Amino acid sequence: MAIHFVAVLVLTGCSPLALVNAIAPEDGFEIQRGVDYGPLERQQLDVYYPELINTQAPVIVFFYGGSWRRGDRANYRFIGQALSSQGYVTVIPDYRLYPHVRFPAFVEDGAASVAWVKQHIAQAENGIILIGHSAGAHLAALLALDMRYLSSTGITGGAIRGMIGLAGPYAFDPAKFRRFRPIFATAQPADISKPVSYARGDAPPLLLIHGADDRVVLPLHSRLLEERMEAEHGRVRRLEMPGVDHFDIVLALSGPFSHLAPELLPLVKQFIQDQT
Repeated sequence: MAIHFVAVLVLTGCSPLALVNAIAPEDGFEIQRGVDYGPLERQQLDVYYPELINTQAPVIVFFYGGSWRRGDRANYRFIGQALSSQGYVTVIPDYRLYPHVRFPAFVEDGAASVAWVKQHIAQAENGIILIGHSAGAHLAALLALDMRYLSSTGITGGAIRGMIGLAGPYAFDPAKFRRFRPIFATAQPADISKPVSYARGDAPPLLLIHGADDRVVLPLHSRLLEERMEAEHGRVRRLEMPGVDHFDIVLALSGPFSHLAPELLPLVKQFIQDQT
């Protein structure tokens, strides 16, 4: 299947995300596109409303990755479909990127998008679950653990019922990587940009999922955050999936590619149910 997938990409000239979106089902949900959650460019989000809403479930907010340099919410329709097909109202925000902004502007955008959800979506009364992949998991973890971001928007910690991190760089030190130094040059001291710095016992529950074959963001990051959370008597569960790499772990949320990590969506659903 992996060889066939690569061959299709070469023959069609498609990006992987474009192909996944093309294969993902297009029914069972409605999309409210391009909603402003702030006045600035890229401060927009899409909302996926299931045809059959689980009225007891929290709202899901998904933050995509892209090394804080790239990404577009339209590329993640397959995520909106996958999660809304389970009955969850799902929100996918854009956020500002480097070189137009530096840390912590993208985290502040994430907080503003969550504040919009809390104010405008009725199901947010049931709470909000943050999900992120890669740089998006870094963003989601900072929102869940560093209370300053959401507090500045008027949101209390109880509004966030949990955080699911997929391949997140939670202990990332940008000073060690030339291409990331300018993005985080404003983080003084450097530890303020690291989610592991904010592990706390009263944080929302964390589910940290990493592919054992990830060579982009090493599984060590999830292990370190788990250790910090356990040291603070926080609620955390970590899973390392054999044979799964950095991109499999997000593609596998889509039904046509669930074979890449068959246990992923059931784990996500169970975690959300446990927080409902």
